[in-house]
Amino acid sequence: MKILLLEDDDAIAMGLKYSLEKEGYEVIHQSRTKDIISKWESNSIDLCILDINLPDGNGYDVCKFIKSKEDIPVIFLTASDAEVNVVMGLEMGADDYICKPFRVNELMARIKTVLRRNGRNNGASKEDSYIEINNIRIYVNEAKVTSLDAKGVEEAIELTALEYRLLLVFGNNRGTVLSRKQLLENMWDIDGDFVNDNTLTVYIKRLRDKIEGDPANPKIIKTVRGLGYIVEK
Repeated sequence: MKILLLEDDDAIAMGLKYSLEKEGYEVIHQSRTKDIISKWESNSIDLCILDINLPDGNGYDVCKFIKSKEDIPVIFLTASDAEVNVVMGLEMGADDYICKPFRVNELMARIKTVLRRNGRNNGASKEDSYIEINNIRIYVNEAKVTSLDAKGVEEAIELTALEYRLLLVFGNNRGTVLSRKQLLENMWDIDGDFVNDNTLTVYIKRLRDKIEGDPANPKIIKTVRGLGYIVEK
């Protein structure tokens, strides 16, 4: 697994690089936003760790650039956990954030969670593996989703990054009722209080519109009144 680390503090970068490599990750370290933008190569990075405050810009701009190229998981390093910083990062597509100073073990746990949630498990087989829900297949190694018609022919379903993460959470928890809070925490790894209460409802509706034969009468993502949602086994 290859990780891109954007950090201008050499001491922090050196320590992180050493710790990540000790865990078996390949690390590419950059200290300037311009270096990442000018040297970007698609399909070469599995996860990005971005500092927010940088000498020639900020991590938000880099996140926006990366997400415009491909859907790669992003974790922000920030000196502040102010709500405005967290929300701004999430709205730009970030998967998680961690505040400085932090413990290396905590960062490693966050990395593994984000990689697992995005179907990029460390050491995962390169062979096609998928989660099947009714006529829907989630190819976790490629982060793609397809539907099967009556003849078994697959057709790609275009999902946004958050729609895909939501579907993956359901796929990994088939047969379990998931509360709204659990779904939000699995999608963003933060307390649901940071997210508008209507956000999950909107994403559930969008996802149903794309994967259900009749979104008004869902057969895949079912509502359990007063408790949350369930995808049956």
